[in-house]
Amino acid sequence: MTDSVIGPALDGGLQLDGLKQEELFPIREVSRMTGINPVTLRAWERRYGLIQPTRTESGHRLYSQADIEEVRSILGWIERGVAVSKVGKILAKAAVVKGLPSDVQAEGSLNEWKEWQAHVRRATRAFDERRLEQLYGQIFSSYPMIVVFQDIFMPVWQEFLLHQDKFGQASEWLFLDNFLRGRTLQRSQMSRGTAGACVLLAAIPGECRELELWVAGLLLGTTDLSVSVLALGQPLEELSLVCEKIQPQALVVYSNHPPADDLPRRLKRLALTLDCPVLLAGEASGLAQDSLAGSPIACIGSDGRLMQRCLRQFLAGHLDT
Repeated sequence: MTDSVIGPALDGGLQLDGLKQEELFPIREVSRMTGINPVTLRAWERRYGLIQPTRTESGHRLYSQADIEEVRSILGWIERGVAVSKVGKILAKAAVVKGLPSDVQAEGSLNEWKEWQAHVRRATRAFDERRLEQLYGQIFSSYPMIVVFQDIFMPVWQEFLLHQDKFGQASEWLFLDNFLRGRTLQRSQMSRGTAGACVLLAAIPGECRELELWVAGLLLGTTDLSVSVLALGQPLEELSLVCEKIQPQALVVYSNHPPADDLPRRLKRLALTLDCPVLLAGEASGLAQDSLAGSPIACIGSDGRLMQRCLRQFLAGHLDT
């Protein structure tokens, strides 16, 4: 039997009485939107507790937009090579981080961000750079940089990235990616040289995309801390040479992939060759934290708010490795 629904349809979704007119979707529609078959969606709920859809009185599942975003997030982790049994732990950590600070994550703000995301999505699908530029200016005038990139633009960028197999979305993603890379480079050049202390940011080769690295550099920087982003493809083994020349206050290594088995050994060996501390950031940071416990490598997460705070605490000597 297929899942049925209660209430009138709204823009392809459904409404359930008593749930504040929230837009809800049956499992077959969620399957169509995400490409995940209903059997797998049910397994993620029953076996791993990854999703908790609303139930009708007759027991049929109804998914909110937040549930759908959670499904896409789960899919993104699995496509990166993380076992589905481990995804729940990652999502739980992300949920805690997103609660910092609570005043930023108010429900009203989340709704506003989703509206801006919808505008960005439409402008991208129309390949309308003028409109995208206009939106970029409006969003930047309304929110701090962390919200602009992490909570508005990057989720849309990730959405197009994950669906490049659909006709047209590869071109749409490239259009948005090119636009945002230009703006992050511009923003980085504007802030360069205004701060005293310098931190180097380098990606583990092949483990993140250029825009992710540039955004991380912007979010890590402060008025008194300049972040210099090294080119994508920078060999990990040659970072000691670069640090010897530049003499940064710290080196941040960045990765959004599940850590390889030899990553802790490589990072520990790198730390021995440097005169500055080494930190690991990005999605790999949370996954490698246990294997790096007790080492000189500090893990500072992937959320912009948490990364910046942990970096400052570490440099001030208040963060344990």
